[in-house]
Amino acid sequence: MRILYVYCHPLPESFHAAIRAKALAALAAAGHAVDLLDLYAEEFDPVLSEDGRRHYHDVSRNRIGLEDYIARLTAADALILQFPTWCFGPPAMLKGFFDRMFMPGVAFDLADPTRAKPMLRNIRRIVGIVTYGRPRHMAWWMRDPPRQIVTRYVRWFTGGAARADYHALYHLNVATDAQRAAFIDKVERAMHKLEA
Repeated sequence: MRILYVYCHPLPESFHAAIRAKALAALAAAGHAVDLLDLYAEEFDPVLSEDGRRHYHDVSRNRIGLEDYIARLTAADALILQFPTWCFGPPAMLKGFFDRMFMPGVAFDLADPTRAKPMLRNIRRIVGIVTYGRPRHMAWWMRDPPRQIVTRYVRWFTGGAARADYHALYHLNVATDAQRAAFIDKVERAMHKLEA
């Protein structure tokens, strides 16, 4: 499969970097073609500018400056989203990625403004790899927005056809080394088994 692996963490020495290294190695060993999109390393601009918002609905202009990212997204069979949860949501960098990339003419068709139609039907698999600083019960009390984003919001753009998997480590702030290692192993096994 062609996989777009969207990675969002600013620190190269983070726990997320360790997860990513194992996940990428497992995907390569399974024979997948992985396109790593490290939002921080590539200095992705998450800001929807005044001009960008003004021309958001103009499909002849809304892609300007994003052509390479759009080509990578639309070429993918699978989308992996790896990020920490901050304030019960994705980092602003990833939220900006959604704001700028999931737009008319790319992720959905607004030819009939009363009925948006999903356009990312090329994506058959979605995987979320997410950590939380807080315990699971607090995330559930907040309705777990990161889980909803990965398994419902992003999936909608595929026409609901993509299978969505979600791997979460809750309460990372107090997780033991054994719990962290077990989570990395879980993700690694899931990436070895990933199929369309």
